[in-house]
Amino acid sequence: MHNYIEGQWRDSAASEMLPVLNPATGEELGRTPLSPAAEVDQAATAASRAFAGWRRVPVTERVQYLFRLKVLLEEQFEDLSRTITMEAGKTLVESRAEMRRAVENVEMACGAPALIQGYNSEDIAAGIDEMMIRQPIGVTAIVAPFNFPGMIPFWFLPYSIACGNTVVVKPSERVPLTMQKVFRLLDALHLPPGVVNLVNGSREVVDAILDHPVIRSVSFVGSSTTARYIYSRAAAAGKRVQCQGGAKNPVIVMPDADMSTASEIIADSAFGCAGQRCLASSFAVAVGDAGRTFTEAIQQRAASRVTGYGLDDGVQMGPVISAESRSRIEELIDRAIREGARPVVDGRNPDIPKYRHGHFVRPTVLEDLPLESEVARTEIFGPVLAIHRANDIDHAISIVNSGAYGNQACLFTTSGANARKFRYEAEVGNVGINVGVAAPMAFFPFSGARESFFGDLHGQGRDAFEFFTQQKVVVERWPKDWTRKF
Repeated sequence: MHNYIEGQWRDSAASEMLPVLNPATGEELGRTPLSPAAEVDQAATAASRAFAGWRRVPVTERVQYLFRLKVLLEEQFEDLSRTITMEAGKTLVESRAEMRRAVENVEMACGAPALIQGYNSEDIAAGIDEMMIRQPIGVTAIVAPFNFPGMIPFWFLPYSIACGNTVVVKPSERVPLTMQKVFRLLDALHLPPGVVNLVNGSREVVDAILDHPVIRSVSFVGSSTTARYIYSRAAAAGKRVQCQGGAKNPVIVMPDADMSTASEIIADSAFGCAGQRCLASSFAVAVGDAGRTFTEAIQQRAASRVTGYGLDDGVQMGPVISAESRSRIEELIDRAIREGARPVVDGRNPDIPKYRHGHFVRPTVLEDLPLESEVARTEIFGPVLAIHRANDIDHAISIVNSGAYGNQACLFTTSGANARKFRYEAEVGNVGINVGVAAPMAFFPFSGARESFFGDLHGQGRDAFEFFTQQKVVVERWPKDWTRKF
């Protein structure tokens, strides 16, 4: 792996290289450098040099680069999707869906000429006009997670450069291959040197980004613990920050729901991407009679889900990202059982023929896990769904709102009254009604609340244009006879 700084691929001076492993096969795919802080300084300095010229490029010209980027992404769509599957472990279908969302964000950012407009008023006083204009903020940074190596950088990158900013990207050291290929496409655009930069690394690179004086904003997605750390340190340095954190996403199943459809959709939500997405449903609240019917339906969905290598035909779920993640997930299942849970479907220690070196955990369904237990409050980030019981929708909503996180909550029902009540009262940023993954389209913000988000403006859509521009208010007076007036 190489860094990309000021329009050139560069070898890192890193003293340590981290192996990048295919989580399904154990095969080494490459090695990523754990770059030193000095290389962040090189990238930030290059971005700062490029900013003065790039901000003066008309926005109608800036978006032409994005139109060409969309074409290149479409041409390399299948290769990028396969790369995501190899390094992140998800199925090819999931990887294609991820890249489609990346492309949609490029398309949305192409609307910058309209979406960065300001507003004005004439004659706020006699002969005085006032206007608000938007200007780029400067050098921006993106710290991306392992679970969506293709999509999440595109929540931020195209908007940032469309608004006239320059960018430093740090991909997850676990999955650097996708961004290597994306930056080869960016290199082919012949952007002015320094507009986009890539620095591989780990904690040292992140801290250097947070502390660097010319970096004006930080965009992050990851765990809530890390999100809080990044938000606090970057904000203390005077930076604009948006940090998407972890989640413990609930799904309510009402007795009137279509149980066959609901269980299929919830299984896809809970076990898709091996549960390693911030919008995965991680616990279900079955209301009244739904307790029995939903448990039976989801048990069948979980037990029959085909687990294996995501490039193989017919596979519905891949591995988790690493051996450490598998051990942590299985330990949390162990702890849940010690805390009183009953494993309806137990996915620990699976036997996956041909892939015995892979990091697999099969779908797991737990019943009777006490709500006050530690595991019930912990983000497992694996293919584990706990089922709880509620007497009515008010009881269910109180369970939803009792947790610390607020990323997503979903409801399955045929009642419009229940749907409206839930939409109104659920204290989360993304609400799903009869959908299991309430992932916003690129023209909506990817919302989050409480411990799931730190900041004010989210990724994607209009929020992205707000985040990557600063407002400037201009008050003007132009008298006809300057000498006489003054």
